[in-house]
Amino acid sequence: MIRLIKKLFGILALVYAGLFCVFFFDLDGKLLYYVVEPFMKNHFDNMKRRDPHDVPYDMIDTEYMSN
Repeated sequence: MIRLIKKLFGILALVYAGLFCVFFFDLDGKLLYYVVEPFMKNHFDNMKRRDPHDVPYDMIDTEYMSN
C-alpha cells in the first residue's frame, strides 16, 4: 500500500513539474504563436472569397442584404 502511494505521489510530482514548466516558459503561448497561428493564417488566406466588385450595381445581393 505504501509503495502504491509513493508511485502515485511520484507521478503527481512529475505532472506538476511538467505543468509548471509549461506555465513558466509560456509553452502554450509559444505553441499558439509559432505553430497554430501560421497554420490558421495560411488556411484562411487561401480561402476562396466572393469578389464584391464582380456584382453589377443594379443587382441586389440577397445573400448579404435583406429587404
